Amino acid sequence: MTQDADDRGLAAVVLERLEKERLPRALDLKEKVDSGARLDDMDIAFLERVFADSEDLRPMVARHPEYQELAARLVELYEHITSKALENEKAG
Repeated sequence: MTQDADDRGLAAVVLERLEKERLPRALDLKEKVDSGARLDDMDIAFLERVFADSEDLRPMVARHPEYQELAARLVELYEHITSKALENEKAG
């Protein structure tokens, strides 16, 4: 397989996971921290997996500019979640 074919296959899997698992969970976490709640151990483990996967996907996103805006928006979402979670921890 070529790199482009590999990337297309990987992108399909990642986008499906994003749609069905990651984004709904991230939006739930955003709602949770926006309401002032703290993240629990499972929430933190989820974010750690997301950040590790993001690092693994960075080269593919760099090769495919069509995914860069989506990746940037996801980074913004996770940045909001982690920043707000830290605020909540300090306040609590």
